[in-house]
Amino acid sequence: MSDSYYDVAQICINGHVINSMAKDYPQSNQKYCSDCGEETITACPSCGSNIRGHYHVPGVISFSNFHAPSYCFNCGSPYPWTAIRLEAAAELADELDGLTTDEKEKLKSSLPDLVKDGPKTVVAETRFKKIIKKAGADAYEGMKTILVDVVSETVKKSMFGA
Repeated sequence: MSDSYYDVAQICINGHVINSMAKDYPQSNQKYCSDCGEETITACPSCGSNIRGHYHVPGVISFSNFHAPSYCFNCGSPYPWTAIRLEAAAELADELDGLTTDEKEKLKSSLPDLVKDGPKTVVAETRFKKIIKKAGADAYEGMKTILVDVVSETVKKSMFGA
């Protein structure tokens, strides 16, 4: 039997990690984010499950860099920071010059599959690259700024070189 466990993460609604060990180190918790001023949460707004934080393994010292998860492990709902970024990217798509209405709609419909790591991710990534190339470097940089923290690791490496 393992004594390993997930701590609780405290994250602001914009996705800034406040404390990946909110249960074990509550003295580091904050009601509001010091980066953006938004309220912080420790549980999924959809189902109430704790946001999984640092994974503790007795006898093992971990130096891993904790990242805010995109979706709830319990109900599959996007966390607020994921939903906000997808909404912002869709709004930016509507503002891009040089794209047809159809291209803007295809770009917007591809965004959720960039965040998930599934069979449609490659299709969404290919479509995104094709359309964003037509939209230009400023459009690419804007989308990168919005999406880099929530896209899947595969997409992040392929599209943003991160």
